[in-house]
Amino acid sequence: MTSITIKKASLEDLETLQNVGRETFYETFAKHNSENEMQKYLDKSFASEKLTKELNTIDSQFFIAWENENPIGYLKVNSGKAQTELQDETSLEIERIYVKSEYHGKKVGQILYDKALEIAVQEKKKYLWLGVWEENIRAVNFYKKNGFVEFDKHIFKLGNEEQTDLMMRKVLD
Repeated sequence: MTSITIKKASLEDLETLQNVGRETFYETFAKHNSENEMQKYLDKSFASEKLTKELNTIDSQFFIAWENENPIGYLKVNSGKAQTELQDETSLEIERIYVKSEYHGKKVGQILYDKALEIAVQEKKKYLWLGVWEENIRAVNFYKKNGFVEFDKHIFKLGNEEQTDLMMRKVLD
């Protein structure tokens, strides 16, 4: 594998984020949800208007992982009021680490996570937190390996389906 680079995303990367987001979310969750509900979720969550608003949110940052000219994953982090739940000024939320399935096990997720950790340290945050689907064992184990511990749960709705997300955090030194 050639070297992987991480670049901060901007509005010019909207289509790339949409494509990577749709592909990776579908790869991860389609087998657990109806096709109809998946398509509705993908259409809503990766709509141009929604992602444009997210990209323009001052307290949100996106980073794309590239292998040469090929986008292979992305990271979205939120601070302050942009956080989806806690909105604690002393924390940084990892809202998304999405990696194409063909790159699983090739350290792309770790590189994206390391970028989130770097931002949290630069911004002098006290902890990182995230929500991860309890049945996404690969992701849960990844976060545990990186020092995250479960502190709560919340319900994630995909259409009419209710799924339980583990809330996890990592306290920074």
